[in-house]
Amino acid sequence: MKISDVMTADVEAVNPDDTLRTAAELMANLDSSQLPVGENNLLIGAITDHDITIQAVVEGRDPGKTTVRQAMSDDVLYCFEDEDVAEVSQKMGEWWVRRLPVVNQDKRLVGIVSLGDLAVGTADSRDRENALTDFEVPADL
Repeated sequence: MKISDVMTADVEAVNPDDTLRTAAELMANLDSSQLPVGENNLLIGAITDHDITIQAVVEGRDPGKTTVRQAMSDDVLYCFEDEDVAEVSQKMGEWWVRRLPVVNQDKRLVGIVSLGDLAVGTADSRDRENALTDFEVPADL
């Protein structure tokens, strides 16, 4: 099975010329701590909530004026849409990441894959049904 079979194709990326405030708002809306940074549909980096915190709070920069480009990492981990799910799953474990941007061979951003996508996409449908049916919330929660 290929990553393109399990990835989320509807991916939100932030532009490097957007402000940190814009990136933080998008993160809040998506409930995500990391965003891919794209320019002309190419993956050029990533920005995390940690990057924003360091740049805006610790260094005293204005999040409404500081750009994503000034805070992002251009050394971004990613996978290719035609890679095998098992390979990517192993890489994610080695890299200790929960999400990876997915690119095509031209490095154009085509999706994002999460550990949840891998688990759900590769599980036998009967196993998924059993996992959901057998799930019980403890009484003390």
